[in-house]
Amino acid sequence: MDIITGYTGSPHVTAEQDRDVNIGIFGAESYVLRTGSQLKAEVSSNNEIKVRDGVIMHQGCAASIKKNTYDSLTIANGSQGMKRVDLIVARYSRDQNTKEESLVLKVIQGTPKESGPAVPGYTIGDIQAGDLIADMPLYQVTLNGLNITEVKQLFATQDSIAELSSNLTKANSKITTTNTNLAKTNTVLENRKPIIEDSTAQGTVNWDTNKFLKSGVTYAFVVTVSSNLNSENYKQEISCALNSVNMGDNGNYYKLTSTFMGKCSKGDKLHITSYKNGGTWTLFATRAIFIPVS
Repeated sequence: MDIITGYTGSPHVTAEQDRDVNIGIFGAESYVLRTGSQLKAEVSSNNEIKVRDGVIMHQGCAASIKKNTYDSLTIANGSQGMKRVDLIVARYSRDQNTKEESLVLKVIQGTPKESGPAVPGYTIGDIQAGDLIADMPLYQVTLNGLNITEVKQLFATQDSIAELSSNLTKANSKITTTNTNLAKTNTVLENRKPIIEDSTAQGTVNWDTNKFLKSGVTYAFVVTVSSNLNSENYKQEISCALNSVNMGDNGNYYKLTSTFMGKCSKGDKLHITSYKNGGTWTLFATRAIFIPVS
């Protein structure tokens, strides 16, 4: 074992070690961190886009644009009567001979077409696996004739640990409020405590009531799913089924609190499923409360 954060008498920390630490904290994906201007893009002219200050975490590799500055990127001239899509990427590269590494912004120019221009390809790469190039798409730039008509953000931002903790606290508060309201409406069952099941599984939750409900009792249940995606650019849908019969859906937003209600008894099965069109979960907490009613 080699110490990383410690003095050994000579330089010893490698870029690979530092990236591994970052991957352990942020994950192996690529994000823009919530600091500075978060790499905001500004169109200065039809030939220049400025990317403002911020920090990216690209497969564990950190890079920044200095605060209160920007990187200037040149967009090649468009053509009259033609459309084109360019990509702005953050490109990691390593020189095979010198082993020197860099992470810089680059424009990948697309091919002009009269209609339906294709988005140019880029190199996905795996930095920790030793790939020489790995691109992180940041923006999709659309040109119509000579003019830039759209600059579309492609990256996700990553909350800090403090923000993630705050989101979890808010979700727990909503669940607590739900529990309190249910307790008030079921005072007639004061000697029969509700059964509570929690799950932190992401995306899919399966409950077999054989494991926790009592035989011969009918239960009213409320299932609450608090689910957040890492960017408002994505959408999600949450569904609940009882014994393979769909009870309802909730969705079309990146932050959701979904509630499903019904009656069941021992042996019934509850199935929570989710669909998202991209991004990653920053929160997925599910709680089911079963209250005896007969």
